[in-house]
Amino acid sequence: MGRMMSLREVVGMIKDKASLSKAALLNAAPIRLAVLRATSHSPPAAPDDRHVSALLLSGEASRSAASPIIAALMHRLRRTGNSVVALKCLLVIHHILRRGPFILQDQLSVFPAAGGRNHLNLSDFRDAGSPAAWHLSSWVRWYARFLETLLSTSRVLGYFLCSSSSFKENQQGRISSFLNLDLIKELDSLIVLIEEICRAPDNLAAEGGEIVKEITSLFINDYLSSVNELLLRLTELSERLDSLSFGDSVELACALKRLQECRERLSVLYAVNKPSIEMMWGLVQELKDRIGMLNREGGKLLTWRTRETGSESARFEHRVFKGTDSLNFQSGRFSVNIVPSFWALDKSI
Repeated sequence: MGRMMSLREVVGMIKDKASLSKAALLNAAPIRLAVLRATSHSPPAAPDDRHVSALLLSGEASRSAASPIIAALMHRLRRTGNSVVALKCLLVIHHILRRGPFILQDQLSVFPAAGGRNHLNLSDFRDAGSPAAWHLSSWVRWYARFLETLLSTSRVLGYFLCSSSSFKENQQGRISSFLNLDLIKELDSLIVLIEEICRAPDNLAAEGGEIVKEITSLFINDYLSSVNELLLRLTELSERLDSLSFGDSVELACALKRLQECRERLSVLYAVNKPSIEMMWGLVQELKDRIGMLNREGGKLLTWRTRETGSESARFEHRVFKGTDSLNFQSGRFSVNIVPSFWALDKSI
């Protein structure tokens, strides 16, 4: 026999039925109905995969089909005060980034097309309907920030990090064509994402149940994808280390230090040892040691030189795309963030 439903869940079910009935009476577009079904108040679990798949399939046809899906999803996200509904909306967004058709991902990346409100800014979200809902509110706030950072990092990289996009192919050849500054910029953007992962709420699985387990599974997979991307760039930087300028070596050392500071928290979130993760940490330490050795051998005093130049790392922060900046992609074409040779390389894939 199933568990007894709370009054809050009953009210949520009534709201869902009322919304669906109203949409049907008003002859609303099937897309709005599909969004309502995928982001219902009950059950308090991850969205039914059948409803998510139906939304993704609806967005494959054309831009005119994909745009209303994103608009309806963001409208639902901004209008709700229910933590379960908000988390379901965010999960659908995450699934679009992971396995949605490119045209749907593209529409998500440029929404709203004319600028304006950032619909993923949910820093003020609070659901005081119950103790569990209050706890879930912290997941809503963090998960929205994480997805915003994921979009920002994807903009810097030129493709959606967590998807199976064809742009991710032949990465080694593409990365080898980068200038040092561009390479360090991408490394920094990946570390910003890792740092956001480390800010995930603590000890809320009991209150969140299945929906939090689903979120955790998805962002851990994104962490593993980030590790692979970091390895490619760390390996390339290792090969170039002797030719890096002093400023680039300072920026790289600062980035590596920030990444190492995440290690303990990441080991708690993901306790399984994978060869790629161990390889990454080994390469990070090796690079830090080599940078220190090169600067000692060259007689370069980092502390003195950094004071003299007004902090290389501080200036670097102003040059790198920040996770809090606007998320206006160039209609999915991303060329603004990529060296010109990328598209020539991509055509040969």
